[in-house]
Amino acid sequence: MTSFNKVILLGNLTRDPEVRYTPNGIAVANFAIAVNRKYKQGEETKEEVSYIDIVVFGKQAENCGQYLNKGDAALIEGRLQQRRWDDKETGQKRSKVEVAAQAVTFMPKRQSSGGGQAQSHAEPMPEAPVDEGEIPF
Repeated sequence: MTSFNKVILLGNLTRDPEVRYTPNGIAVANFAIAVNRKYKQGEETKEEVSYIDIVVFGKQAENCGQYLNKGDAALIEGRLQQRRWDDKETGQKRSKVEVAAQAVTFMPKRQSSGGGQAQSHAEPMPEAPVDEGEIPF
């Protein structure tokens, strides 16, 4: 049976992106976003927040590191992936589900509350496809 793995999320960064490089020189950026969901329970409106880890590769990773900051909104398109490893301290098997972003769209910056019309100066980010064959992990 054919599978389908596609995720689209809109949220705010919970921390600045951390960019590092693989031994082959490929940029890898890690950050997390908070995604809010409002719902009604009886007469009461409640809010639920999910914190989602994001990993981005290549030029998009470098752009995220350069242009995104904690609190910025971003639209993430990608797929779910699970990483597995053995914890060196406890020897236990560990795993983590994260979103491997294939496209990151920078959303307009929030307007300051100083009154008047402020303009967004967000730099557009090119959406280059990632060749996953070059990624060593």
